[in-house]
Amino acid sequence: MTTGLWIALAAVLVALAFGGYRARTDGRFRAHEAEPSTWARVAPATSTPPGERATLVQFSTAFCAPCRVTRRTLAEVAELVPGVAHVEIDAEQHLQLVRDLGIVRTPTTLVLDAGGHEISRAAGAPRREQVIAALGAAAS
Repeated sequence: MTTGLWIALAAVLVALAFGGYRARTDGRFRAHEAEPSTWARVAPATSTPPGERATLVQFSTAFCAPCRVTRRTLAEVAELVPGVAHVEIDAEQHLQLVRDLGIVRTPTTLVLDAGGHEISRAAGAPRREQVIAALGAAAS
């Protein structure tokens, strides 16, 4: 085998490993250290009021295809679960907020409890079941 073939094989293996990692972790909610009232920082960027039970805050961008899927999923969950609001924030227009909250990719979804504190977050497009499970954690 030639050196070029070994390099190509190594590149394919690295790409497959990275793809497998992303497939397992994309859209999974992880507990996040509670910030002192994340809602107080988010509120100036939106006109939507917070939910009585929880608020789903989505950071997205115009060119992001998974953001459209996430928008639909979060809107469905907000309609399905009473007391839950869905807020979408354009990350490009609120760069300082994105930096302050440590958002590194879009879509990123924050789950805020009734007090406006961040309970968990997911980078990537979460499935409906994952969002509902994260809301269950916010209620407890």
